[in-house]
Amino acid sequence: MSDKHKASPQRRRGQRGRASPGPNPIDIHVGKRLRERRTMLGLSQHEIGQLLGVTFQQIQKNERGTNRMSASRLFEAARVLDTSVQYFFDEMPSDVLSYGRKHIQGVAEGPIPVYRADPMARRETIELVRAYYEIPERKIRLQMVNTIRAVAHVHGQADAPARPRRGRPPKQKS
Repeated sequence: MSDKHKASPQRRRGQRGRASPGPNPIDIHVGKRLRERRTMLGLSQHEIGQLLGVTFQQIQKNERGTNRMSASRLFEAARVLDTSVQYFFDEMPSDVLSYGRKHIQGVAEGPIPVYRADPMARRETIELVRAYYEIPERKIRLQMVNTIRAVAHVHGQADAPARPRRGRPPKQKS
């Protein structure tokens, strides 16, 4: 084997030679939005995979941003999930918006953005919100919110800022 065909220590076979390790923050955001929409519609990874003609493992990789979605799959996902392609790019954080090829090429100014998972996009959050709105009576929903706040307070979340209340101001302790 000639020297020009040998893999260098930094770039072995199968690696793309990216300047930044890990998934692209844009792919992570698109995957997060895919998972969010799928969960809102109550579809499993297996079901969405069947609708798109791929395995559930591929959907897992797409949702994590490990594998990016092709334009055709993104278009098909939007159709299957009854949304627009733009939906997958909506609510993108500004640091991810500014991420682009310049980071991969190593000419960008500033650090590569670190993607932080949005707690509002977590499956348990979405399921909680869906279950909350299935409760028909507003008074019971409000009691549930107060119960959850009380449990959070008991378990050390007392330092979390209290959300402003509507109506009467809270009673002052004397």
